[in-house]
Amino acid sequence: MKFVDTYVFRDDRFSIGTEEESGIHYLSIPVSNGLVEYEEYYTLDPVLFARAPGNIEQLRAFAEECRQHHMDDRLIVKPGTKRGLPI
Repeated sequence: MKFVDTYVFRDDRFSIGTEEESGIHYLSIPVSNGLVEYEEYYTLDPVLFARAPGNIEQLRAFAEECRQHHMDDRLIVKPGTKRGLPI
C-alpha cells in the first residue's frame, strides 16, 4: 500500500489523501504504542475528500471520532495486539 497525502493539517494532527493502488481516500492520525509511532488510516467518504479543505470542521469531527475509536470499522490496516493511542 502506498498512502499519498493530499492535505496535511499540522495544527489538527491529521492528514487526508489517497491510497494509490486502490484509489481509496483516507484520513490518517498519528498514534503511539510506547514502542513506535505510526499512523492509522481510515477510509474517507469521497464527498468529504472532494470538499477539502473547505470542510475543515467536518474533517476535524471525523478525526476526533477516529481518535476515540468510534470509526474502527473504517480502518484500512487493522492494528496489532498492542494498539497505539492518539498523539
